[in-house]
Amino acid sequence: MKKHLNLLTTAILSFTLFGARAQSGPRGGMGGPPPGPHFGAAMRKLFGDNSSFSATTEMRMTGGPENDEMTMQGKMAFLDGKSHFEMDMSQIKSSKMAGQHAAQMKQMGMDKVISISRPDKGVSYLIYPGLQAYVENSTPEAQGAKSSDDFKVDLTELGKESVEGHDCVKNKVVVTDSTGKTHEFTVWNASDLKKFPVKIVTDENGHTMTMLFKDMQFAPPDAAQFDPPADFKKYDNMMTMMQTEMMKRMGGGRGVPPGQ
Repeated sequence: MKKHLNLLTTAILSFTLFGARAQSGPRGGMGGPPPGPHFGAAMRKLFGDNSSFSATTEMRMTGGPENDEMTMQGKMAFLDGKSHFEMDMSQIKSSKMAGQHAAQMKQMGMDKVISISRPDKGVSYLIYPGLQAYVENSTPEAQGAKSSDDFKVDLTELGKESVEGHDCVKNKVVVTDSTGKTHEFTVWNASDLKKFPVKIVTDENGHTMTMLFKDMQFAPPDAAQFDPPADFKKYDNMMTMMQTEMMKRMGGGRGVPPGQ
């Protein structure tokens, strides 16, 4: 019993850490938007004419009251505002999560995670292939419904630098929405890739987030990547899914009905 409770506690801790910090959009938490990049309309403006791509993506978050640091890497696909991000949580480096926590996540079958953002539907999905299950979350109306046409972009050139072998123009980008709220980024646009933003740095809620893109491919990704597998079990919140999985491991078998 103690072992299973420890696993559940680890899962809760890990999801809270990543849901609350590892996204470039509204902050999450238990039952909130999934970890990984969350492309709101302001962020989508940074990609300009690059409406579809696939890439290896590195994310690094630093800061906060205790100067926390977290680094993750995954595979990203992006298509007309929709994003798909795959990662192995056991490979995440974090000052807040010890090595045994990553091992316990793997034991639970929760180490491999797919995060899908669907602003066109106003939902996001957190998919666990190892559990053959996923959680569907509503995304805030302010982010899910806004068109990128509602945003004004002001760009100031800061210089020229090379990033990942690409000659880039370093820009300060300020995106302002229709209500006057601003979102500020430092962006390195690759001159040889239609100004693709190979590196993005932004500050939010006391944390600095850096996104670095590698091995970009610009063929449109398969549209099926942006929906959860039809045969996976759907849950309406993270806690219910974890409780159900813990019941299975404790021999209860019945678990909690999905979506309850």
